[in-house]
Amino acid sequence: MTPDLPADPTTSDPTTSDAVTADAVTAEPAPAAATHAEQWRRLSPRMLAVHPVQELVRALPALVGLLIAGSSSGHGSAWSLVGLGLVILFGTLRWFTTTFRITPEQVQVRRGLLRRRVLTVPRDRIRTVDITANAMHRVVGLARVVIGTGHSSRQGDDGLKLDALVAADAARLREELLHRPTEPQPVCADADSAASTGQLATTSAATTAGRAEPGDPETRLATLDPRWIRYGPFTLSGLLTIGVLLGFGWRAVSEAGIDPAQVGPVHDAITQLGRAGWLVATIEVLAGLVVVSAVASTLAYVLAFWNFRLTRHAGGTLHVTRGLITTRATSIEERRLRGVEFSEPLQLRAVGGARCIAIATGLRVGRGAERGGSLLLPPAPRSEAVRVAGEVIHDVRPITCQLVAHGPRARRRRYTRAVGMAALLVVVFVALRRFAGFPDWAWEASLALLPAAAFLAFDRTRSLGHALVDGRLVCRWGSLVRRRSVLSCDGIIGWNIRQSYFQRRAGLATLTATTAAGHQHYAIQDVDLAEGLLVADEAVPGLLRAFLAAPDGEPAPAR
Repeated sequence: MTPDLPADPTTSDPTTSDAVTADAVTAEPAPAAATHAEQWRRLSPRMLAVHPVQELVRALPALVGLLIAGSSSGHGSAWSLVGLGLVILFGTLRWFTTTFRITPEQVQVRRGLLRRRVLTVPRDRIRTVDITANAMHRVVGLARVVIGTGHSSRQGDDGLKLDALVAADAARLREELLHRPTEPQPVCADADSAASTGQLATTSAATTAGRAEPGDPETRLATLDPRWIRYGPFTLSGLLTIGVLLGFGWRAVSEAGIDPAQVGPVHDAITQLGRAGWLVATIEVLAGLVVVSAVASTLAYVLAFWNFRLTRHAGGTLHVTRGLITTRATSIEERRLRGVEFSEPLQLRAVGGARCIAIATGLRVGRGAERGGSLLLPPAPRSEAVRVAGEVIHDVRPITCQLVAHGPRARRRRYTRAVGMAALLVVVFVALRRFAGFPDWAWEASLALLPAAAFLAFDRTRSLGHALVDGRLVCRWGSLVRRRSVLSCDGIIGWNIRQSYFQRRAGLATLTATTAAGHQHYAIQDVDLAEGLLVADEAVPGLLRAFLAAPDGEPAPAR
């Protein structure tokens, strides 16, 4: 037998990768003197009622394909039953082949039948603990635990997963891993360990998130106000849902050999649009899309953020809980927090809304803040987002301070890029009208791009700015999504100075602070080169000193 992989003492820096994967590794039996918490244990047996159903849902298209393919030979039902049995078998094997254990130094998960793997995470590398319970999990009182290890989802690593534990045990595991008490309380994956509670996983603080342990008082920073739901239609999250449903519906009717144009309501709508002019038809289609998107976005807002709660615990963590059907609880160690991002999408900004996102090592941001673990406040009134951001970093000044403008050269560059591109498109449509016979309305409609581009350039110019406030770098950019990032200078590990050909001619540069947290880079766009170098030197003294030398070799004067 091969022993378990030990933790590598040379990679203890919390900014590095954390998960260690070993193929074809089998753990030696635990010593007789080992405590219960250090023994290899299985997940909750209740998952046998959940995973087969989940696998059936995932495999449903393949099972339907088997049924259709086998119908030609008269064995469609038999093939479907075989596929159904294999799917159920695969769903149950996960429980038999997955074990885990928690030692004072590591969390280890062993899984696989033909290909055995041991995933090892040193406990001092754990960044976050994310507890999720979908509808099926909640019915049987389970929760899925994801232990964040510093990888973002863009790297294809969501952390170490335990799917699933009894909900009460998952909550205790979170407290043990993040708060690290002197005498860790053992976590039992046995289904009977929670039988006395008689409670299922809910969105309340009593189960998967939000309840402080004795001696661990909590401070409530934010709670969902039902009036915030009015910001739901302006998130446009329903557009993705509409796209998915349309794609699924189109594929279904195509497979069934149905012509959508011959369906009653669809046929009537197409006929009505055909009789109207192109302008009226366009307006009607856009209006219908806006209404449907608003309804879908509002529904998505309620499902994602109902029972939202942000709390701070004396153990040094921030807890975020949310969800109506699928509940989610994320715990963030404050010592991993490097700042906040104040986000204002254009449509949300128009109605006075904003949202707040954490900048911290180990949070999943690659798939979007709302689906990842970095969201600190859903779309809410701007004043509330400012307050919460200030509460999280214990200082509201970086959120409200006046920023240093980037001057006329940056403004001219914004207008040149936006209006110049719009003018080029107008020229293209005019040329297509003259040489390719395009209709007149095409180039006439393209003229609307010019004022839209001018407004975009104006808004992007207003968004540009930077500042240094109490050891924090503040940078703001964007128009369609305006972002103000507040990054602790202690979290900056390097600088990237980039100049394009046109930036060099204008004496501008893009100064990017690199960090192990959040998106891992935060840029000050189109700043004067000398100003940018001085900001970088003041934020992290000495790092760029060589670039600040005067031509005669003397050090450049201080700001």
